[in-house]
Amino acid sequence: GCCGTTAEHIKELFDRVGSLAPKDRPHDFNSHVSSSFSAAALDQDGTSPLIVGERCNANGSKRFKELLLAENWEGIVEMGREEVGEGAHVLDICTAYVGRDESRDMREVLYRFASQVTAPVMIDSTQVDVLEQGLKLIGGRAIINSINLEDGEEKFDRICELAVRFGAALIALVIDEEGMAKSAARKLEVARRIFELCTKRHGIPGDALIYDPLTFTIGSGDEDSRDAAIQTLEGIKLIKSEIPKARTIVGLSNVSFGLKPYTRQVLNSVFLAEAIKMGLDAAILHNAKILPIHKIEPEISAVCLDLIYNRRKPDYDPLFVLVEKLQGAQSTARQENADDGPIEEVLKRRIIDGRKVGIEDCLKRALESYAALDIINKILLEGMKKVGDLFGAGEMQLPFVLQSAETMKKAVAFLEPYMDKVAGPAKGCMVIATVRGDVHDIGKNLVDIILSNNGYKVVNLGIKQPLDTILAAANEHAPNAIGMSGLLVKSTLVMKENLEEMNRRGLNLPVICGGAALNRAFVEVDLRQAYPSGQVYYGADAFSGLLIMDELTGQAAEKKLTSKPTDSDSIRRVEMRHEREVRIAEKARETTPSCAPVLDTVPTPPFWGMRHVSGGELKLTDIFLYINKKALFANQWMYRRGKRGTAEHREFIKEHVEPLFHTWCQRAVERAWLKPAIAYGYFPCQSEGNELIIYDCEDHAKETCRISFPRQVSDKRRCIADYFLPKSGGRRDVVAFHVVTVGAQASEICQELFKSNQYTDYLHFYGLSVETAEALAEYWHKRIRQELAIAGQDGATIESLFRQTYRGERYSFGYPACPNLEDQRFIFQLLDPGRIGVSLSSEYQLVPEQSTSAIIVHHPEACYFSIG
Repeated sequence: GCCGTTAEHIKELFDRVGSLAPKDRPHDFNSHVSSSFSAAALDQDGTSPLIVGERCNANGSKRFKELLLAENWEGIVEMGREEVGEGAHVLDICTAYVGRDESRDMREVLYRFASQVTAPVMIDSTQVDVLEQGLKLIGGRAIINSINLEDGEEKFDRICELAVRFGAALIALVIDEEGMAKSAARKLEVARRIFELCTKRHGIPGDALIYDPLTFTIGSGDEDSRDAAIQTLEGIKLIKSEIPKARTIVGLSNVSFGLKPYTRQVLNSVFLAEAIKMGLDAAILHNAKILPIHKIEPEISAVCLDLIYNRRKPDYDPLFVLVEKLQGAQSTARQENADDGPIEEVLKRRIIDGRKVGIEDCLKRALESYAALDIINKILLEGMKKVGDLFGAGEMQLPFVLQSAETMKKAVAFLEPYMDKVAGPAKGCMVIATVRGDVHDIGKNLVDIILSNNGYKVVNLGIKQPLDTILAAANEHAPNAIGMSGLLVKSTLVMKENLEEMNRRGLNLPVICGGAALNRAFVEVDLRQAYPSGQVYYGADAFSGLLIMDELTGQAAEKKLTSKPTDSDSIRRVEMRHEREVRIAEKARETTPSCAPVLDTVPTPPFWGMRHVSGGELKLTDIFLYINKKALFANQWMYRRGKRGTAEHREFIKEHVEPLFHTWCQRAVERAWLKPAIAYGYFPCQSEGNELIIYDCEDHAKETCRISFPRQVSDKRRCIADYFLPKSGGRRDVVAFHVVTVGAQASEICQELFKSNQYTDYLHFYGLSVETAEALAEYWHKRIRQELAIAGQDGATIESLFRQTYRGERYSFGYPACPNLEDQRFIFQLLDPGRIGVSLSSEYQLVPEQSTSAIIVHHPEACYFSIG
């Protein structure tokens, strides 16, 4: 019923249907395998099998082996993409090669396939550890190739346990302790044993098993293998009919081993058609080299069938006849791939898809019809424009934008020798820098990537750049605009000082300002007022910077972002807020009675003074557990929901981004790219008004320094100093400080990746390094609570620590409760962080960037608060 029905209606309804039993709902489940991007049904449409691409195999593909030996990972990714373009539903990956580390090679390949190839994968290895390492990197459901009983049940069981743990499907080879099953009856016998072991011992569902009845060559002329194809076909039929939910697969090319390429191609195609008739569900093959039966001459097809079914006669051997008839014929592969079609569309699609391997051949085709500069301006930049549109619409994530940028960069580099240096000007020019004292690089470099790959010249001056250096570069390069970048609040004040100085000098060059601490109101009110002689624009992200440059250089059809703003109500309200902030700053210096209760007892520190921790005392694997993945995935790596639904995005993170995270953590450990180190200590202290007094560790009566904190202007009028025992009470309290870093090498690696145009890797490693520093701060804050014996109030999980579910608080300079970055000098005076490789910039920011500092308060009422 509903809100409009009565009891009488419900009674009548019950009298009519209450005794009826519901009908069974028909249920037809088709099991799938999947990647982060797509799923493939194990049961296809009934007329064709599941196609497993065979080419990414070090033992079966000469090209793959050469790429593997050269460690040309991009080339291997391109091979995978080619197989998908040729129609493969799943890709078989085998990296076993004598003399190489199979596990490492598998990780290198699968790490890239997880983010750059759309198809699900089949991990092909006989080594349990390789299978496990590979499965950890897979987003989605993989296939394990394979299990068998050749070595008994111990190894078999270990692989089955992996399948259960990771939810993988299994290829089951019909091999037992007696060897490979040759006859159809033996194939069924072994398959049944595998079925019983998997389903009853391990609880693996029957539809997760795909049986390989084994295919042997009929191309050798060996008498013992003449009926091998018949036994395989009969084996398919028996297994399908006798084992519940059974699926079958064959390694197709095995049937023709030993023959010449085109002969193999024809025989493989005919054998596949026969296997499908028997009920074959999947085949490992090179799809581009499978010929439709109607394209094979009937006479040749008939000879192949005679060979398959062993229809020899005393005067007729189909093997010799087939070899003779196809002697000299050339192998062909269908060229149904992404590089077919008009070259203009091929190049645009390559840019959008981020496919850079092999783009040189496409560019050579384009040079037959276009000048190099026209290829860039009329074709490639159109592809980048589409990338920008997709990003703006929330349909493309930033890491994939960077793949497109890498492809664009490679294309332009190839075309440069074909261009007349004086005849091909850029669309425009920007001089960009991170402002004085600021060590943060990523935002500026993303702008560089997007602009430079959309036809602009970018003069990237780097970090910590004073105004005179920026203006000298502007004088040399005559840019259309200057870009100023910065992360912290202090940098916004530096930008304002720069603009005021530019105004005093009478300059009028447009300036685009961007950075995490900026907002549109601050730029369009405060910064514009500081620079009346010129124009200031807000660069919310890299693509808005591109749009502003397009408008400034006349590339855009209309001006949306660079039109002069009107004095609207919204702007006036912002001005009022800004005036209020000035009043707040004045009021915050006032003192009032402490808002926090005085504690009866305070913790006893394990020591007084400073200590330094590094090397083997800090394990990255422990620190990674404290990474805030939400902050890493959304804020650093830019994997945001966009147009996805909540459930869909959650699944995307689980299947795609989580494996990426584990891969980068593993890579950072293996290559020793992150070197965590800590300077920390405990110091006697007292409070006096808004000030915290730090005393000498040996002479607790001797004052070392004082740190002043602002007081909240409303609410409870909080101030950090309130959380420590007052001087008037006579008792001493304890305060802890720490500085943590993951080392200067992290910044160096980031710069190497950026300069070598590995933009996606640059984004991923930069984000990981920054969040690892934050994780180290969280990790060591917990250690400090343990040493102070107050960790008993910690939340039950690491995730709960991100919500400050612990006693006390950790405050960092530059944030609302302690906004004065200059006070970092007191931490350096107390902890000597130079000994762990950390220094201060001219604007008191930590160097290297992947470092944090904090004052740690033990008071149970300490919490985050804003001054306003």
